[in-house]
Amino acid sequence: MPAVVVVGSQWGDEGKGKATDQLGSQVDYVVKFNGGNNAGHTVVIDGEKYALHLLPSGILSPGVTPVIGNGVVIDIEVLYQELDALESRGVDTSKLLISGSAHVIPSYNRTMDKVTERFLGKRRIGTTGRGIGPTYSDKINRVGIRVWDLFDEKILRAKVEGALDQKNQLLVKVFNRREVLVEEIVEELLGLAERLRPMVTDTALVLNKALDEGKTVLFEGGQATMLDIDHGTYPFVTSSNATAGGVCTGSGVGPTRIDRVIGVIKAYTTRVGEGPFPTELFDEMGIYLQTTGGEYGVTTGRARRCGWYDAVVARYSSRVNGLTDIVLTKLDVLTGIEEIPVCVAYDVDGVRYDEMPTDQSAYHHAKPIFEYFPGWTEDIFGIKTFEELPKNAQDYVLALEKMSGARISSIGTGPARDHTIIRHALVD
Repeated sequence: MPAVVVVGSQWGDEGKGKATDQLGSQVDYVVKFNGGNNAGHTVVIDGEKYALHLLPSGILSPGVTPVIGNGVVIDIEVLYQELDALESRGVDTSKLLISGSAHVIPSYNRTMDKVTERFLGKRRIGTTGRGIGPTYSDKINRVGIRVWDLFDEKILRAKVEGALDQKNQLLVKVFNRREVLVEEIVEELLGLAERLRPMVTDTALVLNKALDEGKTVLFEGGQATMLDIDHGTYPFVTSSNATAGGVCTGSGVGPTRIDRVIGVIKAYTTRVGEGPFPTELFDEMGIYLQTTGGEYGVTTGRARRCGWYDAVVARYSSRVNGLTDIVLTKLDVLTGIEEIPVCVAYDVDGVRYDEMPTDQSAYHHAKPIFEYFPGWTEDIFGIKTFEELPKNAQDYVLALEKMSGARISSIGTGPARDHTIIRHALVD
């Protein structure tokens, strides 16, 4: 099983970091292929909590080579802060490899992100303000700065000048901000280059050679399916391809090399930021899920919106990602709820939709159609076998599996690495 993909199957924060970490001892490389430091993973090892934003979760697994692929946008200062924080706790970060083709987030794009979002007012997207969107825009507009550019001052200066020609017009004339000086940016980026140099390589070549040698490579998605720029709830999405298809473009590894695609999904649903969310709860139960599940963003600290499990989203995610397995997380959070609703379809102006409406307007008006399942009161925290689960919890999992388009191979019963039920091996 040489190439395995792990993706989020809802709106993010499903527990991809824990899922990746669990597989860490069985793989040789862990690759981040999209996104930036606009989302985070929390991994708990031996009671120690690690919050990762830009680095792949595999950096916490001894013997694993962590890789930041070409599809990622990198805030170098944040990268150094994360590395320093891990090294201060005794984590070996020396094996990290970074694609020279990955794009760099310059400080002016953080500024552009914040002022643009403020300018949008009620039409805001709900970005993290970390410059992710503007950097991906620069990439598509062919005025972006790649990691390789930091090692050639002449090329770097030309690229910064080209990018700022337009951005300064917007900053000064539209947003009433001061002009950004080319020299300031060039000096800032050159000052970050030398520490980065030993980590930078042709990661696509490294990964393909590893697969040729029979090594196991795990691809770890940032963000999630419903935030994918093409397949998510547009325009309330991220700026990259967070679905399994993004692996190929974001890492330089071809689709024929991928053997298994694992979708991570919560036993309920959460979302951060703006945008439609059919099963969202606005009552005490929503607050209960938020509090019990610790639903606050790893990167931003923002409270997550909470709602019931959405099987329509799960089926859609299974289809667009080609899921072979599902990792179901946070089942323990539902303990003590007398009756658990599951969204099985949508009502859109009196019409039933069993599958995801691709029309933006229809999805905004979608109302959940629920089926109800009896809950359980027995404590399941840390349980490690399916047979130990109460009958109602087993029935709930089996019902979700039937509705969701792929087998549920792993079940989370707590935050720690070993708080997990394995029903089917994720890596053979």
